[in-house]
Amino acid sequence: MTDVSRSVSFEDVPRRRDSLLDLWARKLVLRLCRRITAGHVTIVDPLGRSACGVPDDSSSMSACVRIHDLGVYRSLAFGGSNALFEAYMDGRWTCDDVVALVRIFVRSPDCMNATDGGLARFATAAHAFLRNLLPNSRGRARAHIAAHYDLGNDFFRLFLDETMTYSAGIFESPETTLREASIAKIDRLCRKLTLKPDDNIVEIGSGWGALELHAAGNSSCRVTTTTISREQFEWTRRRVDEAGLAHRVTVLKKDYRDLEGRFDKLVSVEMIEAVGRHHFDTFFRTCAQLLKPDGLMALQAIVISDQAYETARKTCDFIKKYIFPGSCIPSVTKMMDCVSRVTDFRPAGLEELTPHYARTLREWRRNFLTNLPAIRALGYPERFLRAWELYFCYCEGGFEERYIGSVQLLLAKPLHRSDRGTTALPHWSC
Repeated sequence: MTDVSRSVSFEDVPRRRDSLLDLWARKLVLRLCRRITAGHVTIVDPLGRSACGVPDDSSSMSACVRIHDLGVYRSLAFGGSNALFEAYMDGRWTCDDVVALVRIFVRSPDCMNATDGGLARFATAAHAFLRNLLPNSRGRARAHIAAHYDLGNDFFRLFLDETMTYSAGIFESPETTLREASIAKIDRLCRKLTLKPDDNIVEIGSGWGALELHAAGNSSCRVTTTTISREQFEWTRRRVDEAGLAHRVTVLKKDYRDLEGRFDKLVSVEMIEAVGRHHFDTFFRTCAQLLKPDGLMALQAIVISDQAYETARKTCDFIKKYIFPGSCIPSVTKMMDCVSRVTDFRPAGLEELTPHYARTLREWRRNFLTNLPAIRALGYPERFLRAWELYFCYCEGGFEERYIGSVQLLLAKPLHRSDRGTTALPHWSC
């Protein structure tokens, strides 16, 4: 299996004439890497080899970074982590194990934080200022969603499983396939909601139709689902028609803020990350207003640690700039603060899925690399492909180290009472 980054050799990138600035930046970066306190990183560049970190670290994590252009050091020194990732996208440096590299830096916070300090703080602050200048209006939200989810259904089909589920699965055993994990996750949400045939469900964020088809097909309930992605809307509507469930499933192309009606249950899977930090209150308030007094809401969300949230929300990292524009990952505390201030919801359950997301990303990356020739044939440029490989690795490392996590949160309206005699899971579990 050949990954995108390893297909680049020293000869692929034009050599730069070494400048005093590049040499100074190299010295600065290598000094910074001495702050690595977990794992071991070997840096190989045209001038030699440098070893950083703890050679005999019990974590046994190691990575070899090959710098093909000394200008990479200057990019990092003046542009911070985003400039470093952009250099990766350009093929100017490669690594034999990007996931391990990410994990090593997460375990070495002093080193990780320093990459965006010093001279790089000016570029970092500028990126953050421009990103936070304007909130996610309806028009801007549509543009942000289109930039990711409208890349083409054929593209996503080449690394997702047959259900086209684009969120963390639940792997119930080492032998569980990606498809089985996706179905297990969907079934878990449906059981938490104790779906019944006479239930009227609203889903915020359709994805490619897997959850609504499962819910309507297995519980015989009615589902109204909405997305603002053109590609997802067309795909989901076609799947609903093909499944003969058009009488039970209504597919809308509408912003969640414009939804109307009162529903028994509400579900939203990994959509809250896209609403933007200015709109968390609006999201939860809207969800509460859409539910009947005895309603129940199930939310699956990517979350960041409470300790890292305030810093993360103010910055514009690689993911926000190139993969999910306009996004902001909440923390559990931030979500519960919004819930307590602007809704009448009461917490009914919280379950962590973090290890399952690391495995999910590993499976997506494996499919992505296996199908790389077919993806290339769709016309995507090499820089785009390297960005997506980096995205998979970057996130997998973050989940492995629990710097970011995944949870399913159950919220109940005041008059909701747990149904007896159902197959619902215990509400509180980890």
